Amino acid sequence: MSQFHRDLLAITARISRGDTLEQVFDNFYEAFKNHVPYDRIGVAIVTDDQSLVRSIWARAEYQPLLLATAYQSELAGSSLQKIIETGQPRIINNLEEYLHNKPDSHATGLIVKEGVRSSLTCPLRADGRAIGFLFFSKTTKNAYEKAHVETFLEIAEHLSLAVARMQTVERLRQLNDMKNKFLGIAAHDLRSPLAAVQSYSDLLADPDTLADDERKNFILGRIKSVTTRMLNLINDLLDISAIESGQLNLDRKPTELSSFLKETLANHELTAKSKNIKVAGEIPDSLPSVAIDTRRIAQVIDNLVSNAVKFSRQGTTVTLRAESSDGSVKISVSDQGQGIPPEELKRLFQEFGKTSVKPTDGEKSTGLGLAIVKKIVSGHGGKVGVSSQVGAGSTFHFTLPIA
Repeated sequence: MSQFHRDLLAITARISRGDTLEQVFDNFYEAFKNHVPYDRIGVAIVTDDQSLVRSIWARAEYQPLLLATAYQSELAGSSLQKIIETGQPRIINNLEEYLHNKPDSHATGLIVKEGVRSSLTCPLRADGRAIGFLFFSKTTKNAYEKAHVETFLEIAEHLSLAVARMQTVERLRQLNDMKNKFLGIAAHDLRSPLAAVQSYSDLLADPDTLADDERKNFILGRIKSVTTRMLNLINDLLDISAIESGQLNLDRKPTELSSFLKETLANHELTAKSKNIKVAGEIPDSLPSVAIDTRRIAQVIDNLVSNAVKFSRQGTTVTLRAESSDGSVKISVSDQGQGIPPEELKRLFQEFGKTSVKPTDGEKSTGLGLAIVKKIVSGHGGKVGVSSQVGAGSTFHFTLPIA
């Protein structure tokens, strides 16, 4: 057995015994200097939704590293996407020339500033899917002109185990955190309303209360309000749990979007009116056909419109808009509410992500609605986004691919 394969087996052994990703790659960096050329190695992962590439580890013979951990970029339309599609390494032996031809490549610009002049990028794969990339770099040109591609693919195959293991551990940690939050909600957000229902039930057992129709109806209304809130909370918990476990089943059918959107918006007129808020639609009579699960997309719109109403003041307007552009239909919900501070926007669309902005009439929120919105839209092949200005309002939007 060659020294190369002995060193490769040693790396695999480290992965098997549970070394951290940093330990595995630091050891690899030192052990393989005599086997393949590099002055720098970087590792990046592909996010679960295949939308972003994020750097998670990097080391070089020099400092500083301009393209370091936490750097991320869009995968779609990038040269890295082609590496995933072909499954083959990409070799660039003159990065300055490459950057001259592709001046918009921000990542390339950073490593060229570091002094890197050639690179070899390998895809990392596990269970038949792309999970990331392994970047070898040299500060000299043509370093990989005579590279044996099979050697680098063999290295990438082994190191994919470390990345996959790290992702599994991180995923388990996230699920455990979510479980603890679920238990916290069950203990707090359900216990209080259940206690209220119990108290109201005790009042209804009083003959004097039963004889007073006005008081009785008030209590029944409060019970309905409290139980509706509990049901909404349970539905959100079940939704996010099912989606996280990969059980988001979509019944997608071609849908005439214009009438669907108008009908969905009409369902919010009464609730908005109770807060003296107007809901308006700017929806063309003719929109391209889209294949959607109408129940789930109605859930998305209901969430965005009810949120807009929830955080808006009296006398304002909430507007639902739709337009077709670039092979998709863009649907947006705008309010004239409080707006969201820029530094808090990143909390949106995350489980239990709440901002400092409070509902205007004391309404409750689980912090799960926008996370569910994002996952439903992603399941349809679309994207979500938000723009906001403090004191002027917010616009939440999502896209749906045209059928």
